[in-house]
Amino acid sequence: MAEGQRLRRITRTAKDPVKLRRAIVVLMSAQGQPAPDIAHLLTSSVDDVRDVMHAFNERGFDALDPKWSGGAPRRIDEQTRDWICVTARCDPRFLGQPFSRWSLAELRDYLVAAGYVTTISVETVRRVLHERGVTWQATKTWKASTDPGFTTKMRHLYDLPPADGRVLCVDEFGPLNLKPAQDGAWRPVAHPVRLRATYTRDQGVRHMIAALDPATGRLHYRIRDRKRWRESLTFLKTLRRSRLRDEALERMTDDV
Repeated sequence: MAEGQRLRRITRTAKDPVKLRRAIVVLMSAQGQPAPDIAHLLTSSVDDVRDVMHAFNERGFDALDPKWSGGAPRRIDEQTRDWICVTARCDPRFLGQPFSRWSLAELRDYLVAAGYVTTISVETVRRVLHERGVTWQATKTWKASTDPGFTTKMRHLYDLPPADGRVLCVDEFGPLNLKPAQDGAWRPVAHPVRLRATYTRDQGVRHMIAALDPATGRLHYRIRDRKRWRESLTFLKTLRRSRLRDEALERMTDDV
């Protein structure tokens, strides 16, 4: 009687489907149901039902708990996983491929053709990259000066700024789209304010040319309709005039 109550409790509370099915098999067998009828009800085989009953008779309730083996052993070792991640981070053109970026299928085909693995699925490649923290990301661009001595000059000016001068960092930014900003408003239900995504740029775009003074933290900038060498040169001349004016004011202050 105690075992029957415990089996009923397991059939109501068990979260593991394997343990639940085994408890149902034992409970139905204890109620006098033949093995073929139990197998038909649970869409199982008669041999499986009898194996569960014999195991319960030998080991008791311990036979209801599934013994997980942990799955099949890994066929891809750690070194191969490292090679997959290194290859994914390389430019395909550097490896002689006729494209500029990998897809999972192309990466899988290259790994097999290069002999790193004999066979591997696209899903396995995706999981290996995900486990190692390699994700698909958009490329970001940046520009550097073509001056061969740019790095030396930059470090010298930042680390040892001239005593009789000032270092200014000049950069350009744009184009800036003058587009309407999203806002909120009280509106009737299901009747929000609509703003077309394909708006017309009546005022065009703008460009910002700016200079940062690291010594004072001041930012000098100008907004222009175009960004050419003329606008940049004019801005630099404006900075020079401003610097000369500041120096004149400093001398007048010192004289006073």
